[in-house]
Amino acid sequence: MKMQPTIREYTASDKPMVLHLLRLNTPEYFSPEEEPDLDHYLEHEIEQYFVVEVEGEVVGCGGYNFSEDLTVGKISWDIIHPDYQGRGVGGQLLRFRIDRLKELKHVQVISVRTSQLVYKFYERNGFTLLEVVKDYWAPGFDLYRMELKE
Repeated sequence: MKMQPTIREYTASDKPMVLHLLRLNTPEYFSPEEEPDLDHYLEHEIEQYFVVEVEGEVVGCGGYNFSEDLTVGKISWDIIHPDYQGRGVGGQLLRFRIDRLKELKHVQVISVRTSQLVYKFYERNGFTLLEVVKDYWAPGFDLYRMELKE
């Protein structure tokens, strides 16, 4: 019997595993320069962040933040263990956060800033590409700014 992934709120004790997930996805999906940014985010910028567990093991994480006026919900720091990519975990976590954001009356737009490496995932999940900025995250890691169109 296969365990169903469960999503729960991030706690500080999850930080080592979240950083480990990032390292497992570097350099394929993240630049090594991004680890200090994630560390800073986890310490100072979290508004809502979640982890996905399968049989007690953290296999993914992702959150959302808001624009200053709270009208934009920004999907942030999606990271899925390589062994679980392509198995629906990322889609389940994304849908969970989109549903949460849609419940908030002040949120008018749901956006994501990602890279050329995974923007197709967001496209398949209803996001539309608005802007590309070359080498934004690091050399070879372009910014793809997208918004949910539903």
